[in-house]
Amino acid sequence: MTDATATMGDGAGKGSLLAKDSRTAKRNAAEKRFRLYGLVAVCIGIAMLVMLLTSILSNGLSSFQQTTIQIQVNLPEAKLDKSGVRDPEVMAKVTTFGYAPLLRDGLQATIAGAGIETEVSAKDAADLISDESVAQLRNLVLANPDLIGQTIPVEVLASGRIDGFYKGRVTMESAELDSNISPAQLQLADALKEAGLLSTSFNWLFFTAPDASDTRPEAAGLGVAILGSLYMMLIVLVLALPIGVAASIYLEEFAPQNRWTDLIEVNISNLAAVPSIVFGILGLAIFINFAGLPQSAPIVGGLVLTLMTLPTIIIATRAALRAVPPSIRDAALGLGASKMQSVFHHVLPLAMPGILTGTIIGLAQALGETAPLLLIGMVAFVREYPDSPLDGGLFDPATALPVQIYNWTQRSDPAFVERASGAIIVLLLFLLVMNLTAIFLRRKFERRW
Repeated sequence: MTDATATMGDGAGKGSLLAKDSRTAKRNAAEKRFRLYGLVAVCIGIAMLVMLLTSILSNGLSSFQQTTIQIQVNLPEAKLDKSGVRDPEVMAKVTTFGYAPLLRDGLQATIAGAGIETEVSAKDAADLISDESVAQLRNLVLANPDLIGQTIPVEVLASGRIDGFYKGRVTMESAELDSNISPAQLQLADALKEAGLLSTSFNWLFFTAPDASDTRPEAAGLGVAILGSLYMMLIVLVLALPIGVAASIYLEEFAPQNRWTDLIEVNISNLAAVPSIVFGILGLAIFINFAGLPQSAPIVGGLVLTLMTLPTIIIATRAALRAVPPSIRDAALGLGASKMQSVFHHVLPLAMPGILTGTIIGLAQALGETAPLLLIGMVAFVREYPDSPLDGGLFDPATALPVQIYNWTQRSDPAFVERASGAIIVLLLFLLVMNLTAIFLRRKFERRW
């Protein structure tokens, strides 16, 4: 019985549909409170998301900028190629220790040529340059032996403290307490900047360079991590998509309904809720200890992530197949098509948008996993790029984006925290692109019945 009929049943004049009684007022007030609670919950969620993004962006955007110094370096033949044959194999015998004095002398000559007066010694002035610059100069000379005997302009990385000075991490006050930098060196850096010899530009090396040691945060990059993640996603896509779709088609369209299929369906649902670290333990036991595959290799990471992604793809694919109206199947069978023809010619194409959406979401979930990769050794320090998949690169040591983020957060230098926040931004951009792709595919190919 509604309020209206109850009021009218008590007799004329005791109530009206146009006048709210106490019960209606309480019900309307409760509804308003519920709507307010929902609005408050949404606002709190948005506020937390804004705070998280603000923290990540404020700490990580500076990693996309890098400070460099332009100096003139003399490359004497007597030190770099005494034989004069210009053979890179012979020249490779000169180690980075032979190139370090050249950079130091070149910086002193550049400072003098710019008319900068400073009390900083040549040794302390060399600390403005990153240790990675010595290796970069050596690689440049070995790649271009004809440069020997010339004085060439070279753009070298500034040290982490100098780079941090122009990003706000280092101040004159903190430099007085820091054994790695002094206020006089910061003043020299300012003088170089005023002379146009020191500048800050977009850091392309952040996307292409490999990881660096603890003393060279300014040279650390995501090159190996991005390549390793790409290899693993390729393995997951090649294995999980066909296996997951085939299993879904069989369970949804061909499998008989009995205890065995019910048991399989329950286990698939349970596997989708298993913590990811359990899959890491499984991969460690099967793929490394039993099968003997190498640790920290994309092939092992891809296989582990495939096992973790399969339940997600199977559940999404079955839901997409189930969403196709039964009339499509009945119409195909009524026209003489076989069961397989009705599934592969009619049902599967109509379910493909949902299948692609589930696959992309599963790949995005796998891209952000860290725990299973830590257990299979992908936390190792890797500087060498893996070869192409056709040349066995799937078995070469590599790392992944989430593992690289974890690795950088464990280091003491604040510059690595900046690099970790920048890597989080890159990872979020990848996830955003993958989710937008899933939304686009669903809306583009979705059929409404």
